[in-house]
Amino acid sequence: MQRYNFDNPPSRRGSLCYKWDCGPDELPMWIADMDFEAAPEIRAALQKRLDHGIFGYDDMGPDWYEAYMGWWRERHGLTMERENLIFSTGVVASISSLVRKLTTPNENVLIQTPVYNIFFNSIVNNGARVLESPLIREGEGWAIDFADLEAKLADPQTTLMILCNPHNPVGRIWTRAELARIGALCQKHHVTVISDEIHCDLTAPGLSYQPFAAVDEVCRAVSITCIAPTKTFNLAGMHSSAVYAADPVLRHKAWRALNTDEVAEPNSFAAPAAIAAFTQGGPWLDAARDYIWANKALVKDFADRELPGVKLTVSQATYLLWVDVSALTENVQDFTHRLRAETGLWVTPGTAYGKAGEGFFRLNVACPRATVEDALGRLQRFLRG
Repeated sequence: MQRYNFDNPPSRRGSLCYKWDCGPDELPMWIADMDFEAAPEIRAALQKRLDHGIFGYDDMGPDWYEAYMGWWRERHGLTMERENLIFSTGVVASISSLVRKLTTPNENVLIQTPVYNIFFNSIVNNGARVLESPLIREGEGWAIDFADLEAKLADPQTTLMILCNPHNPVGRIWTRAELARIGALCQKHHVTVISDEIHCDLTAPGLSYQPFAAVDEVCRAVSITCIAPTKTFNLAGMHSSAVYAADPVLRHKAWRALNTDEVAEPNSFAAPAAIAAFTQGGPWLDAARDYIWANKALVKDFADRELPGVKLTVSQATYLLWVDVSALTENVQDFTHRLRAETGLWVTPGTAYGKAGEGFFRLNVACPRATVEDALGRLQRFLRG
């Protein structure tokens, strides 16, 4: 018998849910937000905190540090030191603060596109310039164009790189060798790396990711890592994350950035949620990954049989699918707009993630199987129409 309620979670309509703030006949499968209930152990920890009844200023406490250090040590082979961990209200808030602190106006921040669209906002809104190093197609997946990457890192105006590890939206888990090469190039050209590892636990069953800071001493020295329980355990509303920096100079800059921007103080539920997730949430996560990858297999099987011209990128990580419809349209923005208007299915056009995203859309399958089946039926009707 299934231990967790992935098939029949509560409805999110009318609950002030950003994802489900849409028409009654629309099906939102765009934003990276699960439709699953949080693990029962997390809900119990939050209930305990709620029952205390006093919600003044909170601190992290030793259990918060131990929870992060234990999870990354045991699950991912990264040894972190307590003094190098800093609380932050969110990965995006951290990245924006770090861009402000680590760049001067009009310097380049390199990103590997197609990539998480909010990276563009964090760069441009803080006075820096986006420098795209597009990934290249490799069979049914994507790879790094190292010649292009080095040429752009070598530009003296490039001082920062935001690495998406694992990569959203293409679903790649970067290998140790790839990450070591990135680290060596960034050290050579005096570029600091912000490694966004928020999707790190959402890997295919049997696969694990490689933390950038655990690759070698070079990667450890040139990087600041952003981590959180929020994507893994569907806790975005808790505003709870962490920044890790082993290098003392980078660590101090990160600490100054987060505190200057007032994003280094927790709400009353931020620490209990993270502690419960990282100390008790493992079984729930393993079950959720199995469920998500069964959803992915369902989409691939249906696309292969019923959706001519639709191809799926091989997905090693994230609960997102990167769907190739380049054989069906030359304008994916128009394609996804019409898909929503005609069927209610709401997905994200690939162009939101950079020029390299033309011809693709992103689909979130962290939802009940019936929702996935509904989406596939809508897409099939749209293509037939």
